[in-house]
Amino acid sequence: MATIDRIGNYQILGTLGKGAHSTILHVRRQDDSREYALKMVSIADREELKFLEQARHEFRISQKLGHPNLIKVHCLETRKNWLFRVKGVNLLIEYVNGKTLDMVPPLPMAKLVPILGKISMGLLHMHHRGIYHADLKPNNIMLSKRGEVKILDYGLAHVKGEKKDRIQGTPEYMAPETATDKIVNEKTDIFNFGATMYRLITLTVPPNLVGATDSKKMMEKAWKKMLKPVEEINANVPKALCDLVHQCLAFYPDRRPERMGEVYEILKEIADELGEPFEGGTDPGV
Repeated sequence: MATIDRIGNYQILGTLGKGAHSTILHVRRQDDSREYALKMVSIADREELKFLEQARHEFRISQKLGHPNLIKVHCLETRKNWLFRVKGVNLLIEYVNGKTLDMVPPLPMAKLVPILGKISMGLLHMHHRGIYHADLKPNNIMLSKRGEVKILDYGLAHVKGEKKDRIQGTPEYMAPETATDKIVNEKTDIFNFGATMYRLITLTVPPNLVGATDSKKMMEKAWKKMLKPVEEINANVPKALCDLVHQCLAFYPDRRPERMGEVYEILKEIADELGEPFEGGTDPGV
C-alpha cells in the first residue's frame, strides 16, 4: 500500500499527534519551503460542525495576538466534498521542534524559572489584549530544543466582554470560581498558571474541586487540607517561588496577585537571584 507523502500544497514530513477528531501533521509548504504543523479536523455530520466553529474561534483568537511566547496560527482552510459540504477544516500552525512540558523530564530550578517567566510573559500579552487562555496546563506549553517557550491551544480562550455559553477546562487546573460559577478572567488564568507551576515543581496536581457541592467555606477548608505545601514535596524550591505558587493558588481570587504583571516581576527577581535572568518586559507588545 502506497504511503501518502503529500496533501495539496504540503509535503508530509511526519505525524505530530492524533486525537479523536483530528490529526496534526508535520509538513513543509511548497510556496515557501517552510515547516509547519497542519492540524486536520474531520467533520462527518452536522453535529460535528461544532469542530468547525472551534477551529474558527482558535484562528480568530490567534489573529488578535502577536508574541514570541504564543503559538502562531497562520491560516484556516475548510475542506469540502463535491456537493460543497464541509468535511473538514485545516489549521496551519507554527511548527515547534520540541515537546510539551508534560513530556519533558523534571528540570532544575535554574532552568525552570526562566521558562515560567516566559509563560507569564505570554499570558501577560494575552491579558493586555483582553483575552484569557482558560486552559493553561503543561501539555498546552511547548519547549523547543532551542529553549523557546510557546503557549498552545486557544480553543477555550475567552475574549473579555463576549458572552460564552459553555465554560470548559481541565479540572485539576481549574479555579474554584470557574468550577462553581463559570467565571473566566485574569484571576482564573493566574490560578491556572499557579496550578501549572505546582505540577511542574512537585510533579503532582492540585486537588480537583469540579463537581463539589459544599458551601464555599467548606470547600476552602477542604482545599487547604488537600493542597500539600510545595516546600514539603520539593525542598529545592526557593521560598519566594513556593510563596508565589501558593498565592496564585489562593482559593479566593481577591487573595491572588492582582495582575499577571506582578507574577512576571516576581519570577524575574527569582531568576536573577538564581543567576539565570531572562529577557523581556511587561510591555504587552514585547
